[in-house]
Amino acid sequence: MTPRNLIKLRAHRRLHKLAGAFQIETCEQRMLLSGVQGFVGYASIDGSGNNVNNTDWGSSGEQLLRLTSVEYGDGISSLAGDLRASAREVSNAVASQSELTSNDRYLTDYIWIWGQFIDHDIDLTDGNTNGETANIQVPTGDPYFDPFGTGTQEIGLTRSDYDDTTGTDASNPRQQINSITAFLDGSVVYGSDDVRAAELRTFSGGKLKTSAGDLLPFNEAGLPNAGGTSSALFLAGDVRANENIALSSMQTLWVREHNQQAERIARDNPLLSDEEIYQEARAIVRAELQAITYNEFLPALLGNGAIDAYSGYDSTVNPGIANVFSTAAYRLGHSLLSPTLQRLNADGTTAAEGNIELRNAFFNPSELAATGIDSLLQGGAAQLAQELDNQIVDDVRNFLFGPPGSGGFDLASLNIQRGRDHGLADYNQTRVDYGLAPVTSFEEISSNPDVVAALQSVYSSVDEIDVWVGMLAEDHVVGSSVGELMRTVLVDQFTRMRDGDRYW
Repeated sequence: MTPRNLIKLRAHRRLHKLAGAFQIETCEQRMLLSGVQGFVGYASIDGSGNNVNNTDWGSSGEQLLRLTSVEYGDGISSLAGDLRASAREVSNAVASQSELTSNDRYLTDYIWIWGQFIDHDIDLTDGNTNGETANIQVPTGDPYFDPFGTGTQEIGLTRSDYDDTTGTDASNPRQQINSITAFLDGSVVYGSDDVRAAELRTFSGGKLKTSAGDLLPFNEAGLPNAGGTSSALFLAGDVRANENIALSSMQTLWVREHNQQAERIARDNPLLSDEEIYQEARAIVRAELQAITYNEFLPALLGNGAIDAYSGYDSTVNPGIANVFSTAAYRLGHSLLSPTLQRLNADGTTAAEGNIELRNAFFNPSELAATGIDSLLQGGAAQLAQELDNQIVDDVRNFLFGPPGSGGFDLASLNIQRGRDHGLADYNQTRVDYGLAPVTSFEEISSNPDVVAALQSVYSSVDEIDVWVGMLAEDHVVGSSVGELMRTVLVDQFTRMRDGDRYW
């Protein structure tokens, strides 16, 4: 047996054991690692060629799928909801959180840490570079963003990048772009383009680069990164790796997992090349990410049995990311955030470095360089996440760059405005587009009178509600942490993403 066939056989046995433990069946990854005749090679970095008949499906640079009606103001490209209250006014009425409320299903912070990590594996919409904005009008006298009552303040927002062959007329409305692969393929670790993928590699022993303390490497090459191209920021497969240190910790954990797999493969198969070791370890990591997501994360979030059992690859299924999924439904994690990240020792006591406020955890790689990732990952497993509802903590809803009036951002406002930027259908129309019955009253959305009153204060009709707001306001499906519409959108996306992946 050749060294290559030997490694594929050994890896196949390990993957078979992994799949059995998680009660899953893999498809092309079994073939990928098996050494049997019909071996089809490794998945591409950019996702192209996964579907042999539609080679661009799921690849980076593809349009977000428009599965719901288009509601641009002009039917072509202008902001939706031009007659609605400003996004900040809606945020103040609906998303303000006055007290902390842990979720009632005992989900820890890992529900949002893992959720954000895999989100960064499957979708990213860049801002446009032509200067087009969708700034958010701040209500006069807003205590955080207009404390002096000028009535002229705005929260800045750049409109999303889009396919420039679209937005020409009502029959060809603007369509936004997914800059990364739609597959759950580990692109968050490895990148979605060859340049980034190469920069992350050591090209020795199949390993990925690390920095002191076995942390992520720093961006010495000056590649694009959220937060800028500074070499003081970490570099990972996705540009958003520095957004918060809990996310950076999870990114680091999976670089370490790749490298320990590479070490094992190299030790067992000394004749394999760097490329072979890298690709084999990458395939194993891909399978592990899929197993955790579908067998642990999704049942925890959606309830058991929400997604049908896997029945095999379907070449007719487009795995692409739906616009309403990436722009509204999967922004659910913002509601789960607490104002503090716990940092714990293995025995559950507070670590020497202490807990850290969420507002101080953004774009702060030096904190991880000083303290490492262990205490954050311990803390994430202990602290309960906030309730998944329409309320958002001040750390991301009233985040200021200085004293009141000096500017900042409101994540709830940005989510609402981004939906309008993308011309998303309103909440009720989205229900209809996904085969659900429309609601006829605010009380049908929520049984909580406070939520109903908040919605009524900024929306004149149930047919005007921004879809992100409506989804979060819904009563939860029994045994789930989400409402009916959000659950429907998530089930559709995660089912297509799985069934349309030839390397599953």
